[in-house]
Amino acid sequence: MRSHDRDDIRHRSAATRVASLPAVALQCDDEVHVRTEDAQLAGRLVVPEDPVGLVVFAHGSGSSRHSPRNRYVAEVLQRAGLGTLLFDLLTPEEEPNRRNVFDIDLLSRRLADVTVWLAGQPRAEGLSIGYFGASTGAAAALRAATDPRVEIAAVVSRGGRPDLARQALSLVRAPTLLIVGGHDHVVLELNRLAAQLMSCEVVLSVVPGATHLFEEPGTLTMAAELARDWFTARLRPETTSHRSGPRPPFAGGDVDVIGS
Repeated sequence: MRSHDRDDIRHRSAATRVASLPAVALQCDDEVHVRTEDAQLAGRLVVPEDPVGLVVFAHGSGSSRHSPRNRYVAEVLQRAGLGTLLFDLLTPEEEPNRRNVFDIDLLSRRLADVTVWLAGQPRAEGLSIGYFGASTGAAAALRAATDPRVEIAAVVSRGGRPDLARQALSLVRAPTLLIVGGHDHVVLELNRLAAQLMSCEVVLSVVPGATHLFEEPGTLTMAAELARDWFTARLRPETTSHRSGPRPPFAGGDVDVIGS
């Protein structure tokens, strides 16, 4: 089978998952344009009625805000009362340059810029913000979480490359969930090593049978549900106010706790 045929099948499968989700009552579903220091970035902001928090997506190399996989995860989060912002970290002119895709300094700065913009929007008032990063976007999310301009309550990485965040790992304070496929052996080892460098609460969750893109039946759903549980347990107002009282339990399935 040719590579583009496999890509078509993957996209159709992910799109089918999105279409199968029940509708959720929305406060807004807006196309937005965010002006940063050096670019104007396009995105989609979706906020359900009575939101409990907001999650900003940082996409990986070769992906975009239109990715069916990311849209599926976003809709799972929306059904749990979480607003989502999917946007492109690079402009269409910048995307063909592979150096930009791995420029974590650039990507993290733009992610923080967008977060500052989001925090200033009326729909975000009083809501905690989390990051969901995939592949190289996970490194950008972890580094952006250390930016003094933003306050991030939780981070989730799916098939991420946290090792690319390098020295920023030890500075992350937001509770972090690292989701990796059990058959994604190289990335799994990179996540184990990265987790050992982090001083915040960090959990490594291995999805059995999953490869890097979580294409295997049921694996993307499992990853999305792990992310949903992590965010809802940490972004709700009662769990972010000075972390008072016990944290809601996290039911994570096949979870390897690296540190807390």
